[in-house]
Amino acid sequence: MNLTSATTHADKGIGGELGRKGELLEVSVFLLLILPSMLLSFFVFKQGTLGFAITAVATIFRDFGLLALILFFLWRNGERVIRIGWTFHRGWKEIALGIGLFIPLYVSASFLEEILQQAGFSVPSTPLPAFATTRSVGELVLALILVIVIALVEETIFRGYLILRFKALAESPILLALISAVIFSLGHGYEGTAGVITVGYMGFIFALIYLWRQSLVAPIVMHFLQDFIGIVLAPFL
Repeated sequence: MNLTSATTHADKGIGGELGRKGELLEVSVFLLLILPSMLLSFFVFKQGTLGFAITAVATIFRDFGLLALILFFLWRNGERVIRIGWTFHRGWKEIALGIGLFIPLYVSASFLEEILQQAGFSVPSTPLPAFATTRSVGELVLALILVIVIALVEETIFRGYLILRFKALAESPILLALISAVIFSLGHGYEGTAGVITVGYMGFIFALIYLWRQSLVAPIVMHFLQDFIGIVLAPFL
C-alpha cells in the first residue's frame, strides 16, 4: 500500500499535473527575474549614459548568472541538458546550416525593418546609445566575447529553456515559437517598435529552427552572426 502510494505520488511529480504546476511556477519565478530589466530597454535610449565596457561586463556576468540558474533548475529536476538543445550531435552540419540560413534571414529581416519604418513604426531618433558602440581595440575584443556569450546564453534561455517549460501550456510549435519570440523581443525596446518587431521575427525563426533540429547549435550560430554584424562590424561601417 505505501509503496503503491509513493509510486503514484512520484509519477504525478514527474509527469502529471503536479509536475506541470511545478514547472510553471519555476518559469514564472525566472520570468519575474528577467522581465523587469528587459522592459527597461524601452526607456534606456533616452538616458544612454553608460559606457560600452561597463555595460558589456555587466551583461556577461548577468548572462552567466542566468545560465547557472537554468542549469541548477535542470539539475534539481534531474533533467539532462540535451532537453534544452545542448547537444553537438551533427555539430558541424548544424554550424553550416546556421551559416546558410542566416543569409536569407538577414536579408528578410532587413527588408521587414525597412517596410516597418516606411509604415511609420518608430526607430531611434539618435544613433545607437553609448552602451551599444565600441570605441577602441580593447572594447572591440570585449565586444567579440560579448556576442559569443549573448548568443550562447540567450538561445539557451529563450529557445531551449522557455520552450521546454511552456510545453506545459501549449503543444503547438508555432505557438511555442511565438511565445518565445515575444518575450525575446522585449529586451530590444531601445531599437524602436520597428526594431522590436524585427527582433521578434528573428526570434520566431530561431525558435522554429530549434524545434525542427532539436539543437541550439544552428540558432546560436545565426544569433552570433547577427550580433557580430551589429555590435562588432557596425562601428567600422
